[in-house]
Amino acid sequence: MTERELDAAGVIDPALREAYRHCRRLNARHGRTYFLATRLLPVERRPAVHALYGFARWADDIVDALGTGADTARRDAELAALERELEQGLRDRESAEPVVRALADTARRYRIDHAHFADFMAAMRADLVVTDYADYAALRRYMHGSAAVIGLQMLPVLGTVTDRETAAPHAAALGVAFQLTNFLRDVGEDLDRGRVYLPADLLAAHGVDRERLRWSRDTGRRDPRITSALRAFERLTRGVYRQAVPGLAMLEPVSRPCIRTAFVLYGGILDAVAEDGYAVLHRRSVVPRRRRAVVAADGLARVAAARLRARPAAAREPGGVPLTGAGPVGPRMVEEVA
Repeated sequence: MTERELDAAGVIDPALREAYRHCRRLNARHGRTYFLATRLLPVERRPAVHALYGFARWADDIVDALGTGADTARRDAELAALERELEQGLRDRESAEPVVRALADTARRYRIDHAHFADFMAAMRADLVVTDYADYAALRRYMHGSAAVIGLQMLPVLGTVTDRETAAPHAAALGVAFQLTNFLRDVGEDLDRGRVYLPADLLAAHGVDRERLRWSRDTGRRDPRITSALRAFERLTRGVYRQAVPGLAMLEPVSRPCIRTAFVLYGGILDAVAEDGYAVLHRRSVVPRRRRAVVAADGLARVAAARLRARPAAAREPGGVPLTGAGPVGPRMVEEVA
């Protein structure tokens, strides 16, 4: 499938093709839900999504995955080196680093605002020194760079039926909703990294603080006050999903099945957390495989319908190329997405 994606995207240069392949591998390995939703995009748009995700994954790994021996100074140096490579790559459209090479090419092809990448890097640097947030307003300022700009980067790749400025707030909200979902699911893992993303004032309103979370994580014991705080954070997150909903209809029809599938699957994580009794300090909640399969089948049906609608329009346009959609639709694809 990789070669077909690159051929459809018009990526010819061998080194650039390998750079995109590298990004695709990062996406497949680290972003299971997002990678599988990407399979529902028209084939020629997938390399760009892999490049955007691959870069975000790389930067995030510098912050989180250098190992316990990596102190803040070393991580800061790694991020600074990446930022220099990024600036040069965006300027010169060339880089020795495969991920930056693919990202620079994607930014050029889709005219993505370079400021979005600068804002993202600023949020990654904040993760080196900021370990908690006093209130939701402070968390939202952080998430502008860590999540909202991801939605804004994606928007030119997905395409819109409205002007981009109208769709942008909803795309940003969806990026934030996805990250809030991850924050809720990963409370225990983030705590082990020394971070608490749940706003301190929300926790305090339910009689919870970092020490109480640490106690529960270390002892494996439950506390109804923690459950109450987590439930409140879930409600807050669902509110952000509602802000994102109008943006789904603003996307190009061929992109909607991908984003709708991601929307439903990530929302399913919230359902899984609730069904698991908000035990996120003790184990990771996952969406059942059967439920993922149902969502995948619905997404594939929507892809097929979008392809049927798009082909006649493409055929009527001079030089129009019929959209290839998600490729063959069948049980095997459903199993892969599930």
